[in-house]
Amino acid sequence: MEHHDHQHNMHKHEQQHTNEHHHDGHHMDHNAMGHPGHDHDAMIKDFRKRFYVVLALTLPILLLSKMIQHWLHLHVSFIGDQYVLFALSTVVFIYGGWPFLSGWLAEMKAKNPGMMTLIGFAISVAYAYSTAIIFGLQGMDFFWELNTLILIMLLGHWIEMRSVAGASRELELLVQLMPSTAHLVNGENVEDVQTENLKENDLILIKPGEKIAADGMVEDGESYLNESMLTGESAPVQKIKGQKVIAGSVNGNGALKVRVMHSGKDSYLFKVVELVRNAQDAKSNTQLLADKAARWLTVIALLAGIVTFVVWISLGRDLAFAMERMVTVIVICCPHALGLAVPLVVARSTALSAQHGLLIKNRTAFENSRKITSVVFDKTGTLTKGKFEVARVVLTGNTVANEDELIGLAGALEANSEHPIATGILSEVRKRGLTLLKADQFNALTGKGIEATVEHKRVKVVSPGYLKDNGLKLPENAGIAGNETVVFVLLNDQLAGFIALADAIRPESADAIATLHENGIRSILLTGDNQQVAESVSKQLKMDGFFAEVLPHQKLEKIKELQRQGGFIAMTGDGVNDAPALAQADIGIAVASGSDIAAETAGIVLVNSNPKDIVNLILFGKATYRKMMQNLVWATGYNIITLPLAAGVLYNQGILLSPAIGAVLMTVSTVVVAINAGLLKVKS
Repeated sequence: MEHHDHQHNMHKHEQQHTNEHHHDGHHMDHNAMGHPGHDHDAMIKDFRKRFYVVLALTLPILLLSKMIQHWLHLHVSFIGDQYVLFALSTVVFIYGGWPFLSGWLAEMKAKNPGMMTLIGFAISVAYAYSTAIIFGLQGMDFFWELNTLILIMLLGHWIEMRSVAGASRELELLVQLMPSTAHLVNGENVEDVQTENLKENDLILIKPGEKIAADGMVEDGESYLNESMLTGESAPVQKIKGQKVIAGSVNGNGALKVRVMHSGKDSYLFKVVELVRNAQDAKSNTQLLADKAARWLTVIALLAGIVTFVVWISLGRDLAFAMERMVTVIVICCPHALGLAVPLVVARSTALSAQHGLLIKNRTAFENSRKITSVVFDKTGTLTKGKFEVARVVLTGNTVANEDELIGLAGALEANSEHPIATGILSEVRKRGLTLLKADQFNALTGKGIEATVEHKRVKVVSPGYLKDNGLKLPENAGIAGNETVVFVLLNDQLAGFIALADAIRPESADAIATLHENGIRSILLTGDNQQVAESVSKQLKMDGFFAEVLPHQKLEKIKELQRQGGFIAMTGDGVNDAPALAQADIGIAVASGSDIAAETAGIVLVNSNPKDIVNLILFGKATYRKMMQNLVWATGYNIITLPLAAGVLYNQGILLSPAIGAVLMTVSTVVVAINAGLLKVKS
């Protein structure tokens, strides 16, 4: 009994999600990390086994049924044949109908009648009536109808649970990303250990082509990793010593030694799986709407069944006919498709999003993304790369031979600085493959720059202010563009040239803004940078407006201002200083680079800082909502058409659905909903 109660609980929870107190039943993929889908597979096997047993008993039951004999002009009879028919049908009713009967009991205990109540009631009525016929009541039994009804119900549940398992398999794929063993490095030895036993500071070896077993830092080796399953970013990412790697990503053809950062329970992947599970469990408005509709459908099914029975009896039809109509109406009305309409889409969309670097923490925020009228972008790190890059190098006079020499001299001076400008120049030195020259006799020119001796030459890297103070003329072509920062290189006090750096705009930004415009969504820039930079970026990307020089605490006010003008506002930011604004916005989208899912106030977290992801999120939100609505319309609309047919409204026109056909239609409707959910895709 216990096995089936659990089995039913699971099935019930997954098909209706209606009962708030029912959390002992697991959601369709809420299994331990170690055994994804184990319970679900056991249930599928159980329905399959019951189906085959009932199928084996179907032939003798059909042959012993008077109605079937009459149709086939056959005559099979022997002493006690009707009792054999009764015995076989009892096995079908108890063994085949057990999942439905135990389910009915569980629903009654939970005071939440639904799917199982309807089926349990229908088969019990059919069985009780037919049994009474065997033991003396006048009329025609319909054991064969009961048999085919249970047979098709079992087949339907089996097929449908396979569709359900398919629609929710994405989360299992995420779980399976974690390799089960890791190569632990112990001095000279390497031993294989279970991934879950890894501790902080362990050193592990990742061979070419293997999955990274834990979040960590590269200590030795270099390789390209494929992180697409975690971030949606298809290009392989280069990893060298000192860089972070995420568990579950796939190593390229270099071997890496990785220092484990934290135990499996705290790993990025584990957090994502937890987050996806919680989001799949969370109810949104659409889910509550579907729950309400499913409850109503249960009530309507029972009432319609009883009314059908009473009407046919009062029209003078016999008991068997009236019973058959009642059973068909109740079966056809089972709100299974309706109960699955939203949960299946939820399961698929949440897991798919996670694979594309969109982590949904709040289901309602995700579904509401279809209403967004304006997206407010925090500039640095979202629309721009968030780091200075050399935009142009210009030589003045003949003091240095070429651009490389100028960059090389500036790099030598900046080698030990952490300043963003220094980092930009040094990354250019690396990009050009130059050897870093040695500099000594450093001297800081307070607030204006730095000087040092490189290869016996006195070199200065200074700001425009230094030139002014020392009466040097600014070169004509150093007219500083809105988003550029310029430093000048002096060689023995002669101007050798200048380097212009800018926080480069991401290549995807313009496309993202254009796609938002196509969808009628405004884009607004919000930045702490000066007016000039904000205007330059805003114009370049053809945005609808900008707020410049906004301090972190003022961001919240700007969002409120936009909300007062009417409209549904989404805000994207990097979580830390943007937290209040993210919370104030109708939808907060936190841009969390890599493995930090700490942006508590946001409803949605983007793993990459890619503005294209924001567009994908909104379009995917719309597609998800469309799928939910299609499923709800289908699941309710199908009942509106089939219920009258089952009740026998067109009986005089010769159209009458049998209970078995009712069961087929119910199954088909559920499978349609499951397949439709399975067609949901993230466009990227």
